[in-house]
Amino acid sequence: MGPQTLAVGLLSAGLGTTRNAPEEYGGSFDGFAKRYGMRLTGVSTGNAMEAGFGALWGEDPRYFSTYRLPLPGRVRNVITRTFLAHNREGQLMPAYSRYIATPGNNFLSNTWRADSEANTRAALVRTLWGFVGLMGKNAVTEFWPDIRWGIFRRKDKDSGRNDFSQTELTKNESDGVTSSRVLIDFVPSVRYPW
Repeated sequence: MGPQTLAVGLLSAGLGTTRNAPEEYGGSFDGFAKRYGMRLTGVSTGNAMEAGFGALWGEDPRYFSTYRLPLPGRVRNVITRTFLAHNREGQLMPAYSRYIATPGNNFLSNTWRADSEANTRAALVRTLWGFVGLMGKNAVTEFWPDIRWGIFRRKDKDSGRNDFSQTELTKNESDGVTSSRVLIDFVPSVRYPW
């Protein structure tokens, strides 16, 4: 659980408070705190279940960026890694622990949720949003470093060089031929800002 999860929790609790859903919590700061706490307990329970079950059969639930692939490959990775995980040998396999933990946590949390959202339909909707949310988190992990790099890169005014490429000139003394090569770095120097 990192800053992304905590930030999304603030957004989720804020939206719930604005809509006053569930009504049992009210539209006050106290209601906001209850909604935030409820989401946090659900995410924590789901993460613990996924890690526990995943350890039994060697699943690695982490997301690995594929920044060297073209855009369609990166989008495919975001989507497939929502439903697949690496095993101990590094091969992709269905993320069985995620398939158990996400719905399991949402149905388990019915025991401590407000009555209006402690039902099968609400648990199924939360399960769907759990997978959508994971896909969104994967997309942020995949693309945010590139977006951040594109927004915040600075051009070096003295050399005419930027962080993206550099031209190197070399002169061969024996035949007097000058050649150049362009060094291109597509990978930002800092991959993850968090």
